[in-house]
Amino acid sequence: MKKIIFAMLLFFVAVFLLLQYYFSDIQINKYPDIDTVREDRAIEKGWVPALLPDSAFNISETHDSDTNTLFGAFCYKERDEKKLLSYLKHTPENNETYRWKDFLFKIDTQKNCVKYRNNHAL
Repeated sequence: MKKIIFAMLLFFVAVFLLLQYYFSDIQINKYPDIDTVREDRAIEKGWVPALLPDSAFNISETHDSDTNTLFGAFCYKERDEKKLLSYLKHTPENNETYRWKDFLFKIDTQKNCVKYRNNHAL
């Protein structure tokens, strides 16, 4: 009897996990450059910040419609760094994090790459 109950429990857990995976509202998008982002209207949808530099490349974003969380990253050419930084403000709680509108940013100026997330991901 215990084996049957255990088998049924395993079955229901497996079905639950498969349904969670199949009906997940998590979407991952990758874009080679800013033109592709614009074609997909990712900025208008709020998945990519509008301050994206013109030289941005290797752009990726992951968003979950259920929880309204968003994570992303992009790289840029050094010529756009000063302009990008001019839009951002340091957050008072963490000097390594920058803020712009509803986005938080971590910038690696050595690699010219940025990781970002929305405030809902906190």
